[in-house]
Amino acid sequence: MVTYTFRYFPFIGFGETIRLLLTAAKVEWTEENPEWPREKPNQPFGRMPVLFEHSADGGPDFVLSESGTIERYLSRTYGFLPVDVKQAALQEQLCDRHVDIKLAFRNQLFVKESIKEERYAKFEYILDLFISTQTELLRKNGNIGHSFGTSLSYADIATYSFMKVFLIHSAEISEEMPKLFKDKLTPELVKLAATVEADPLLTAYVEAKGSIAALV
Repeated sequence: MVTYTFRYFPFIGFGETIRLLLTAAKVEWTEENPEWPREKPNQPFGRMPVLFEHSADGGPDFVLSESGTIERYLSRTYGFLPVDVKQAALQEQLCDRHVDIKLAFRNQLFVKESIKEERYAKFEYILDLFISTQTELLRKNGNIGHSFGTSLSYADIATYSFMKVFLIHSAEISEEMPKLFKDKLTPELVKLAATVEADPLLTAYVEAKGSIAALV
């Protein structure tokens, strides 16, 4: 039986999907929030998140950095991605788009006033495109609260985490963003969030960390 140590900042950001995957996997894990930037030189690539997998026999830790890499590793290890490589790629493709939107959001915040409107329009276009295609995907899967198949998947967890970023975490940066995102949400995405929160693998975590149901 392996155990894990997860290092990240004490907020949602790029770490929430990893927290949810570790919880859903029913493994033993702890979180560390290193003092930043003092601990920056002590992290692989000088950045977080970082995942340490501790072997049961006392062997050397297996260490991973980069959020997407960690997410995929955990998803494959604990069955949240299908074995079929093409079916897995469809989920990974969806999750990669979350990063595009987060970066577009960040890139429109801290720019010269002369290009702020242009950057915001680009962000909103990417967000609208994602919401429309994700909604269609949920409809094609029978609108049962899952992106693929009939059980909790990497895509479900990552999309739920993505929603938390814009409904909760973005409020620390932009007062307008949670309302904008809420106004764009579709009933299908709201149902996905409710389905993820009701999954027995995650209900205790949701109760401890807070639900987004009241926000949507």
